[in-house]
Amino acid sequence: VQLQASGGGLVQAGGSLRLSCAASGLTFNKYYMAWFRQAPGKEREFVAAISNLGRTTSYADSVKGRFTISRDNAKDTVYLQMNSLQSEDTAVYYCAAPVNPYTNDFGPRPEPFWGQGTLVTVSS
Repeated sequence: VQLQASGGGLVQAGGSLRLSCAASGLTFNKYYMAWFRQAPGKEREFVAAISNLGRTTSYADSVKGRFTISRDNAKDTVYLQMNSLQSEDTAVYYCAAPVNPYTNDFGPRPEPFWGQGTLVTVSS
């Protein structure tokens, strides 16, 4: 399984970014997908998740109303639209897929598949 995240960069507070994560090596439309992030000096934390067909989404309280997770199963890609960015959103963002299909179990056991991460820096 390979997850290739992209779309990070430097943005001013209040701005927007859209992250993408292209998946390969799995039957994408069978897998829930999620975004996590890790800020400097902090543990990795959950950001958002989406069910395999995109009918159900969930968000961390800190991003609710600002971030939107979506997916395009025809392109094997999951997205994270981030609006109203704040300095506290600065982090490396990772996409993740669970080990097993049709489940939203992103670990820690079993460890999910991780993408390589994309850095988002929000300047205030």
